[in-house]
Amino acid sequence: MAIESISTNLPSIVGKKEQVQSAVEGFGNILTEFIGDVNQSQFDAASITKNFINGENVEIHEVMIAGEKAKTSLELLMEIRNKTVDMYKELTRMSI
Repeated sequence: MAIESISTNLPSIVGKKEQVQSAVEGFGNILTEFIGDVNQSQFDAASITKNFINGENVEIHEVMIAGEKAKTSLELLMEIRNKTVDMYKELTRMSI
């Protein structure tokens, strides 16, 4: 059994750290974009509801669809938040 030097594995470890940093930044960008989309769907639902109440040319099914889309998007965002917090707690527990 041959013993390898540590320097042969060192460049791959440094490269992985950079990959992890880019993955974290990518996750942050995706999460920020998703939060913006959820916020926009909330505004759209409120706008369509307001137009319906004011008697504009909006059907009731459009109001219901927009409301359910906004609700589902918000619920998904809350679940992502909960899972992320759970993951953080688990990682913190493991590092102690």
